[in-house]
Amino acid sequence: MHKGRLEAFSDGVLAIIITIMVLELKVPQGTDLHALQALLPAFLCYILSFVYVGIYWNNHHHLFQAVKHINGSVLWANLHLLFWISLFPFVTGWMGENHFATWTVATYGVVLNMAAVAYFILVRVLLAGHDADSPLARAIGSDFKGKVSVVIYLLGISLAFASAWIGLMLYMAVAIIWLIPDRRIEKTLVA
Repeated sequence: MHKGRLEAFSDGVLAIIITIMVLELKVPQGTDLHALQALLPAFLCYILSFVYVGIYWNNHHHLFQAVKHINGSVLWANLHLLFWISLFPFVTGWMGENHFATWTVATYGVVLNMAAVAYFILVRVLLAGHDADSPLARAIGSDFKGKVSVVIYLLGISLAFASAWIGLMLYMAVAIIWLIPDRRIEKTLVA
């Protein structure tokens, strides 16, 4: 099958997710800067989640540049990923509205971790449909960043019960790791 519809659908879903997240930011009742102060937790959550959606969009785009063909398994694996990302607005809003309460931060981490696992599954399903010496297989390699991200998320979820801020810092650390786009695919395709 051709990959174009999957890419277009995924792009549309991610755009809708960003739109839903920004619509969750409520307009303040006051007209001074003090009125904005109450929105700060929700806005900070929005920024982090926006960055995460951007990271997934960027990496999904790069990943599919190396993909030659897809099948039904890829479609389902991609939907699995989109399912977890579609929960970002809910956990973002819950965490922001409750000012980073322990359970909200831990739940946010669970959703981030499940999205990472879903992305890992998508990559594995794509690799299964391509030759071992394909550009995709060469580009993915050992996927160190993907594996270490899951470990950091699990650590963040656990430590969120000791300190929600430690959990958040670990989630931010994963985002920082992925902010630098993964150049493996670009390098492989250029070669």
